[in-house]
Amino acid sequence: MDKKDRQIIAALQKEGRLTNQELSERVNLSPSPCLRRLRLLEDAGIIRGYTAIVDEEAYGLPVTAFVHIRLQQHSREVVSTFENRIRAIDAILDCYVLTGEADYLLRVLVESLQDYEQFVRGQLHAIPGIAAIDTSFAYGVVKRSTVFPAWDENKRSTVRRREKPSGRYATDKESDVGR
Repeated sequence: MDKKDRQIIAALQKEGRLTNQELSERVNLSPSPCLRRLRLLEDAGIIRGYTAIVDEEAYGLPVTAFVHIRLQQHSREVVSTFENRIRAIDAILDCYVLTGEADYLLRVLVESLQDYEQFVRGQLHAIPGIAAIDTSFAYGVVKRSTVFPAWDENKRSTVRRREKPSGRYATDKESDVGR
């Protein structure tokens, strides 16, 4: 992935409904090469999809809870059961695996504190293997972004993607095989 690919991604993160013509103008490419690059980014799974960003409060889910979960044990069965059950709960928008005291961080959207109580009692408590649940409620948002930080071309990440001769992307590890 080069600087131009990153410009395409940044432009789409800011405004996902750009036409190819508008996108090509913003990244200073002609439409055909721009569309080719875009399709390669999509085919490689770098761009995984497009979505609408919806205001939670206007939608009717004004309460955001950040929930730290600690498991009783970390056996394969307990972890697998927990993660599968979490994936099935719509109120949980994000689930991160953590280092430190908590094992997981959940971002949960609900209508009210009463709905959150029902969520905990009815859904989280029903999952076996949870040792502790610690919740913090957001009462404001200082910053929320869907745009990645600017990329410093002088820094090299440990795994970089680059285009294969076939026009697809590969990681450095894949590219170094057979050298």
